[in-house]
Amino acid sequence: MNENDPRIVQPGKDFYENAKWQWNSSFFHNDNKLVLELACGKGEYSVGLAPHYPKKNFVGVDIKGERMRVGSQKANENNYSNVWFLRTLVHHIDNFFEQDEVDEIWVIHPDPRPKNRDAKKRLTHPRFLHMYEKILKPGGILRLKTDDTCLFHYSVETLVAEWRTIEAITFDLYESPLYQEHHNIVTHYEKIFREQGRNIKYVRARKTINKK
Repeated sequence: MNENDPRIVQPGKDFYENAKWQWNSSFFHNDNKLVLELACGKGEYSVGLAPHYPKKNFVGVDIKGERMRVGSQKANENNYSNVWFLRTLVHHIDNFFEQDEVDEIWVIHPDPRPKNRDAKKRLTHPRFLHMYEKILKPGGILRLKTDDTCLFHYSVETLVAEWRTIEAITFDLYESPLYQEHHNIVTHYEKIFREQGRNIKYVRARKTINKK
């Protein structure tokens, strides 16, 4: 089904091999801001934000095609022209987006990878931040939402160490005015975490310096 869905870019399709600098010109056919949702799963944020920001282009990125299919179907049902999906590992994201091509990145409830030996697999590890920094425009925004306290502390410390500006932060999103930025979007896992009594944390950081 994904092979026949033009909204999903995946191996075997022409655009998959020639994506850099082509998203707006060849895919969305406009010059609107480009926003990524990394490890998007069902693309709940891409699909959820699309009607609120029709002047932004959203690309959900994940390797699991079955989950991605759910998001694509919702986008198709609602006829959202500003939502598409890319099937690949986040590790390879810089193969699909050129330097300074992306305006904004959302990372929503990523796997916390709590074991020290798995630190490099955290989506806020420096090796990932360097990739994000490369594809983000100067002044580009990175947003992280998580229930995991240890991951949140680690991520904030890493963001500061990597010369980014923390613009906004909360350890309890649902009691913060920052919740307005999320437009009542609640992911499947977030609902489970909240039922377990966990607070949802959120940080918004901005790229301020290009590292040499």
